Amino acid sequence: MACLAASLLALGTVMPLAAQESDRPIVVCSTTQVADFTRQVVGDRWEVKCILAPGQDPHLYQITPRDAEMIASADLCLENGWHLEGKDWMRTLAADAGKPIATCITGIKPVELEDKGITINDPHGWFTPKNAAVYVRNIAHAVSQIDPDNKEEYEARAELYLEELRALHIWIVRQCNAIPANKRILVTSHDAFNYFCGEYGFEARSPAGWSTGQEIGGGITPARKRETIESIRSFGVKAIFVETSVNPMLIEEIASEAGVKVGGTLYSDSMGGPDTAGETYIGMMRENVLTIVGALK
Repeated sequence: MACLAASLLALGTVMPLAAQESDRPIVVCSTTQVADFTRQVVGDRWEVKCILAPGQDPHLYQITPRDAEMIASADLCLENGWHLEGKDWMRTLAADAGKPIATCITGIKPVELEDKGITINDPHGWFTPKNAAVYVRNIAHAVSQIDPDNKEEYEARAELYLEELRALHIWIVRQCNAIPANKRILVTSHDAFNYFCGEYGFEARSPAGWSTGQEIGGGITPARKRETIESIRSFGVKAIFVETSVNPMLIEEIASEAGVKVGGTLYSDSMGGPDTAGETYIGMMRENVLTIVGALK
């Protein structure tokens, strides 16, 4: 917690809440997952705002003047971290406005990836409930730093939500046990599910030649498309999956030519919008698991 506390103090001066003009303090979150975790912790005591809308991709997001205005109103900023937010756009916004920021992924054991010869930490840490619990604890600590008078209340809400996450983990294990071990191969449109696969006994695979530039199809050539199709065929899977934050058209075309089906759409870098089954983290994970199990078992 010392590292997180230091990051909170690194940007801006924390103003006592009694000195604020608004009725409630404001926390601005970078992603929909972080925003949902935050709402579970703060209840109605804070106003929770989110830079990303449902369905938007944090890797490719371009900040706007409206985002800077939102950050200017914040008492606290929360980011995922590990460069999920493109070129650290959330941290840049907070620094420019002189606002405190906390990194929610701090404390998670990273999955390491190779990117152009460089080892990086996979930033999609929320994809297991165990890791989500780390996010929640970091958020509870961060808001308590700003509003220590209500620390016990934040910790109590977090405690209840952590119980829900433990129940979600047990349910996911039970559901995934319906898929034979040799069928637990998850092929998705970008490498977001490594933590999920590692926790629940899946093998995460990305086809050769796969293009995630501009969300599938940005500059893909006929040769690379053929390479991708042959790679999918070699996996021996009956289904691959598309994600809500990418354009599905090319993926559906590739699946058809590879002789596999699209097993469904998974919530990935962004949750669902209002009135969808995936508008909360628990709902997102529930629907993903049901989609995966239904297609692979």
